[in-house]
Amino acid sequence: MTAEPSESIIQLEGLRRDFHVGDEVVHALNGIDMQIGAGEYLSIMGPSGSGKSTLLYILGLLDVPTAGEYRLAGINTASMNDNERANARQRDIGFIFQSFHLVPRMNAAENVELPLTLAGMAPTERRELVDRALEGVGLRDRAGHRPDQLSGGQRQRVAIARAIIMQPKLLLADEPTGNLDSASGDEVIDIMESLNRQGLTLIVVTHDPDVGKRAGRHIKLHDGDVASDSRTGKSA
Repeated sequence: MTAEPSESIIQLEGLRRDFHVGDEVVHALNGIDMQIGAGEYLSIMGPSGSGKSTLLYILGLLDVPTAGEYRLAGINTASMNDNERANARQRDIGFIFQSFHLVPRMNAAENVELPLTLAGMAPTERRELVDRALEGVGLRDRAGHRPDQLSGGQRQRVAIARAIIMQPKLLLADEPTGNLDSASGDEVIDIMESLNRQGLTLIVVTHDPDVGKRAGRHIKLHDGDVASDSRTGKSA
């Protein structure tokens, strides 16, 4: 069974994001109110330009809202300075992107190890955690392979291992199956759903309705507004 949502890990109140394009102001998000419980599994869908990626980048502390409030695990992110935001990303948030974002010159183990290295963890501790993470995504035997020696599905599994190596509270996936064939995509989603069943909050932005409908909660955006917010009640 999927972990039952408990306290809210995310609280949004009146969240707005405006962009200046020449003399015009583009309203990417128009005052969104939302709560997401710890352990939830939700998809965010909508047409291009609806605000999906903008919302995800704000949730991931990669962008800041123009107005409104975003609380992450009870902390008002507006009060964070740049260092505090970077520390919160490292500690609390894992990212998975469509294009993997692996370091080409590093092998799979080194890519997964990178967040631990940046956090200053001792090499002996790092090796044990990396081995466990790669084992969890079925790639321990590919630890020494560089990204160009791996298939797309394998690269995304390395990215998942890297995203969860710091044991974050929140996993954000932006079109995680966009560059994969259907079989590899299903495998990647299965792994993320397994992590959700272990209690990790999972938010997936996708254009693919087959991926979106697998979530227990579906949010549709349109022109920066929440057009619908529904729950299926099903488990991952």
